[in-house]
Amino acid sequence: MASVASTYARAFADVVLNSHLDAARAIGGLRRISALLGENVDLRRVWENPAVPAEQKRRLLDAIAQREGMDKPERNLIAVLIDHRRIPFLARIIEQLEKELDARLGFAEAQISSARELSESEKGALEAQVEKTTGKKVRAQYGLDASLLGGAVVRVGSTIYDGSVKGQLERIKEAISS
Repeated sequence: MASVASTYARAFADVVLNSHLDAARAIGGLRRISALLGENVDLRRVWENPAVPAEQKRRLLDAIAQREGMDKPERNLIAVLIDHRRIPFLARIIEQLEKELDARLGFAEAQISSARELSESEKGALEAQVEKTTGKKVRAQYGLDASLLGGAVVRVGSTIYDGSVKGQLERIKEAISS
């Protein structure tokens, strides 16, 4: 049902961008509702139960939205999901929404692995280089991998930039053997 998640995510991304909403705030509000659904089985049962009147579900949503400080567009998306019995797809919709907004706003997710912890200045220089190479703004997540020996490996989507000592040694080995 990836198409269900994609359809709602694209539509809500249109709302976020056309209304000039704070994308991070909108996603945060949706994540809070998703977490609440994960923690509260009774809430999920009420919202998924077709025998519970829609008006009662919306009143409950309005109380939660007010308590959580949700903006009207996020509240409306949740209401539409409840009305169309799509609330089980909320987590996937949020994932797709993040990807959709990143693509539209020109962001790229980068997974950066290094042999040691990088300093803030090294991270900044590395992110600047990745931004220059990809032409996109970068959101980086860092991890450690001692097997790299030194340097870093950067993964942006399906593209891998290997600047590690291990990678250089493997390339030298291939050059010598051929």
